[in-house]
Amino acid sequence: MNIEVKRHSLSHILAQAVVSIYGDEVKLAIGPDIEHGFYYDIDFGEQKISDENLKEIEKKMKKIVKQNQLIEQYSLPVDEAIAKLKEKGDTYKLEMAEDLKEKGETELSFYKNVSQQWDIMFDDMCSGPHVEKTLDIDAKAFKLTKVAGAYWKWDEHNKMLTRIYGIGFNNKQELDDHLTFLREAKKRDHRLIGKKMELFCFSDNVWLGLPMWQPMGWRLWRSIEDYWLAEHIKGGYEFVRTPHIGNQKLWETSGHWGFYSDSMYPAMEVGQTLEDAQAGKKAKEPEQYLLKPMNCPFHVEIYNTRPRSYREFPLKWAELGTVYRYEKKWQLWGLSRVRGFTQDDAHIICRQDQVKEELLKVIDFVLNILKTFGIGYQAYLSFRDPKGGKYVGDDAMWETTQNILKEVSEERNLNAPIEEWEAAFYGAKIDFKLKDCIGREHQCSTIQFDFNLPERFDMTYTNADGEEERPYVIHRALLGSFERFIAVLIEHYAGIFPLWLAPRQVILVPVSEKFDDYAKKVNSQLLASGIRTEVDFTNGSLNKKVRNAEKAHINYILVVGEKEEKENSVAVRNYKTKEQTEVSVDNFVDNVKKEIEDKVM
Repeated sequence: MNIEVKRHSLSHILAQAVVSIYGDEVKLAIGPDIEHGFYYDIDFGEQKISDENLKEIEKKMKKIVKQNQLIEQYSLPVDEAIAKLKEKGDTYKLEMAEDLKEKGETELSFYKNVSQQWDIMFDDMCSGPHVEKTLDIDAKAFKLTKVAGAYWKWDEHNKMLTRIYGIGFNNKQELDDHLTFLREAKKRDHRLIGKKMELFCFSDNVWLGLPMWQPMGWRLWRSIEDYWLAEHIKGGYEFVRTPHIGNQKLWETSGHWGFYSDSMYPAMEVGQTLEDAQAGKKAKEPEQYLLKPMNCPFHVEIYNTRPRSYREFPLKWAELGTVYRYEKKWQLWGLSRVRGFTQDDAHIICRQDQVKEELLKVIDFVLNILKTFGIGYQAYLSFRDPKGGKYVGDDAMWETTQNILKEVSEERNLNAPIEEWEAAFYGAKIDFKLKDCIGREHQCSTIQFDFNLPERFDMTYTNADGEEERPYVIHRALLGSFERFIAVLIEHYAGIFPLWLAPRQVILVPVSEKFDDYAKKVNSQLLASGIRTEVDFTNGSLNKKVRNAEKAHINYILVVGEKEEKENSVAVRNYKTKEQTEVSVDNFVDNVKKEIEDKVM
């Protein structure tokens, strides 16, 4: 039996258990199946529900399953269904029923649970499908996991409901395997590791969703940025830099003002000072600017500063540009979902005959980057709806680019499934979803055609025949955003970074204060060689300092004492291999530099 059907049925049984325990005064909203499980949004009225209540609800669900109740579907004419829901006082179901009537539905679906004595145990409006009987579900194969809040119809202006989450599988072994996965994921939570390692922090006084990078986090960021920059130079990219805000006219021209406004922040008046605004004065010459949600229009404006020739192409312009997008408070999640983030944007502007070659280069670039970081991927092709829809660009351009995307995907053996209807209105794309070490996918790398901006900004170049043509524009992000990519890295490595990425590659531990000066001398030599290092001058025993260094996942622990000072050497402890050796300082520096170079060459 389809696992999604079992999970949907579990949400139905969850609702039944809640009503059974808390009475008919609770109001049910929606309860779909989701990946790995299910949830139900419920209005508990004045009653307060927390994770502590889940055990009782889960126990009731298991009892319902074991009673082997039959789950029967029936339909009612829409007006009869509305009358039934009004009589029951099912506020949320009633609203859904009225919405469905407005959309033209003439019948609505209900499911009732019937006991072996043919008593109706539970009745709920639901589209289904469900299992035929509750024993089709293994009572040992599901578990309630947490209580959260959710706005009715996902609208923050509506009432906050209580959402109860659960997970469900075909058998106990699958459930146990997933619980192990969840424990591992929790252990790798980048928010907890980031706090422990002092990588980044947030402050309500700054703004929700805007991370601040602490010294250790800056080191991690910088090691990624230095590598990113060096690889782009090798790849023939030029670099641009653009403002954080742009005139309203820019966003009107690009189309963001009309089509992307739900992800943008309101315009700000920059034609006056704060002092004038506080005094209630109006700007003499109003100027409306907006925080940028994307870098693309700025790059197009740079392109349009002068006439372009076919001989200049391809143009490859990259930028680490910070952008700002509206996110609701409850959607924010560590570094993975923020309001301001730095995108490793690039735009490739080229002729049609150059498109395939440039795509192959970008794909190779992506694959090389991911290989260096030690992360797997799954590629996906996003194409337009073959039946048509609201897409910009002519059919020939869409056919050409989609065919080229298929060709390059096959040539690079990406095994990328085609997802029709997933393309943006302005062009087809290929996404690389990163796969971390416990199998989770993360949206980061993308290669996207754009037929919209060249038209809106009237981008042209002079071809070999002296005629004007539209260039092809390819958006490209290798890491996506630095914030999300670093979150993935933290969780992928559980904070135990490879040497070339580690914020602290080396820590020196003098065996006593007598050898602090020697530790400082070695530390200076390592720093001068580009190695990220520091000295532990804290009080405590040698063993305690070594234990603390291991807890911090520092790659190399160098113990220095009398013998090491005399021989200008260090006693080396390798965190990963647990190997202990003694080498000269010069040899240690050479070995570490070679290890780093071998990884990123």
